[in-house]
Amino acid sequence: RSRPYQETDEPAVIEFWQSCGLVVPSNDPRKDIIRKVQDSPELFLVSEVEGELVGSSMAGYEGTEADFYLAVHPRFQPCGYATELMAAAKSLWRDRGCAKINHQVRASNAGVIQFYSRRGFSTENVLSMGKRLEAADTEV
Repeated sequence: RSRPYQETDEPAVIEFWQSCGLVVPSNDPRKDIIRKVQDSPELFLVSEVEGELVGSSMAGYEGTEADFYLAVHPRFQPCGYATELMAAAKSLWRDRGCAKINHQVRASNAGVIQFYSRRGFSTENVLSMGKRLEAADTEV
């Protein structure tokens, strides 16, 4: 049910992300896809049901720890697609020698927090900090 992303999936992935409310003004989905495909296309997976895209996972790995951007259409969330996509990503990470998964979840997303908690993820005492890299940004 899950398979590697293909270039022809781009319009469906973007539409899927939009239907799930994942596209925000600060992220251009086309640029995100291009960056992922250029960096590690083998870690970009999608799930389909009868030709309809219902899930995606963009996994990352920097040599010691992994992270991922996982989404399943709300209509298909109880069907096991998130678990399947996560298992596929974990297999790819294990093949690379990954020791730990870090995953960021919005604090307001109680259902997703419960989903990950049931799968052995726990809240860690860390603060996630971020900074957008803009062309004019010269500060380190």
